[in-house]
Amino acid sequence: MNESITFIPFSRLVIIFIPVVIVTVILHNWSLGWKNTSYAFGRMLIQLLLIGYFLSYIFLSNNSFFIITILSVMVFAASWISLRTISDKRIELFKSSLVAILCGGGIVLFLVTQFVLELEPWYLPRYMVPIAGMIFASSMNGISLAGERLKAETERNVTYDKARGIALKAALIPITNSLFAVGLVSLPGMMTGQILSGISPLVAVRYQIMVMCMLFSAVGLSSYLFLILIQSKIKL
Repeated sequence: MNESITFIPFSRLVIIFIPVVIVTVILHNWSLGWKNTSYAFGRMLIQLLLIGYFLSYIFLSNNSFFIITILSVMVFAASWISLRTISDKRIELFKSSLVAILCGGGIVLFLVTQFVLELEPWYLPRYMVPIAGMIFASSMNGISLAGERLKAETERNVTYDKARGIALKAALIPITNSLFAVGLVSLPGMMTGQILSGISPLVAVRYQIMVMCMLFSAVGLSSYLFLILIQSKIKL
């Protein structure tokens, strides 16, 4: 297969914004908050351009302490954001969320990078940072969904044991749906990106299997640990 990826100049990239503008005009004509959409796209452009330059710098780094610092920022940010659905107890539950993501997501990250991929050096930025981002983001979303559902169930006076089971199941719904849909309804982003870059579909499939397993595990373990750790702090 062709191992090169097609370079997209900005002059051609702007073409995809034509349907975006059309949808924005429709929102404006129907008075449906076109300003918010415009702001969202403007912010998206700035964020992605900045992260593109930032990642280029990170990927050239040979400093393990620098990579550990980045991973630590990811974990702390994910732990704080995950409690957005139960913000009234955010400070009280932050430690539990932090431990859950650090342990649940950290275990999965360690297994993937050191035993599946066998990174050399162990902190190889080009792999470590993106994979850690996927794992910690999934853990964050799982805890957020679990916390929201647990709060709703306990407010209905459901027993904690039953409520935590419902919460864990709710946290796993998105990733479980993805397991059913992958390859039939959609080609996941990582697999699509690899195929577009010229990688053999058979190789891309192996990476995607790894990704699906690691995301399911990260969500399940982090959500489970969070629900165990906050039991003494209920009612929410």
